[in-house]
Amino acid sequence: MIVLENPRSPRVRAVAKLTKRSARTETGLFLLEGPQSVREALVYRPEAIVELFATPNGWEKHPDIRARAAEADVDVEFVTEYVLNAMADTVTPQGLVAVVQQTPTSVRDIFDASPRLVAICEEVRDPGNLGTIIRAADAAGADAVVLTGRTVDPYNPKVVRATTGSLFHLPVSIGETCPTSSIVRTRRGCASSRPTSRATTC
Repeated sequence: MIVLENPRSPRVRAVAKLTKRSARTETGLFLLEGPQSVREALVYRPEAIVELFATPNGWEKHPDIRARAAEADVDVEFVTEYVLNAMADTVTPQGLVAVVQQTPTSVRDIFDASPRLVAICEEVRDPGNLGTIIRAADAAGADAVVLTGRTVDPYNPKVVRATTGSLFHLPVSIGETCPTSSIVRTRRGCASSRPTSRATTC
């Protein structure tokens, strides 16, 4: 078994840079940490997984993830705990980290699909709040999430963790500049979330 051991290698540093928005914007990639997020990516978006890293111990703990990875033909690269910690945003990434391709959807494509329920987030700045909103939208059966204005990057590691995998369950549109009110006036079946995280329906 070959294990990546150098936390200062260019490859490890490239993964670690994905905790920064500038690197995510430049590469179109983002970071997944922990078994729950990796599991959901393997189930719903295996084609988006670019690299999968695991400690030998972390890999052995999750036979379902091993099976999903094999089924999706996703290779794993083994690393030491020290290397995994250098890659991750969290102090304890629980033995698994993945690099994943961002898959944003245009707002036109979302509404062309005639959605019944869309969550619209306007100026949501807190990563934990946005992750919770995406997770709640998923649980409520929303067809998509639209992010407007200066809403936090949905691929921020804190947002990704807070979604607990819901980011892979429904399309997300990023960077829409039109005010929420203009979308709400022209679309039915929308849920609007403002910075206070209060939800209203229209």
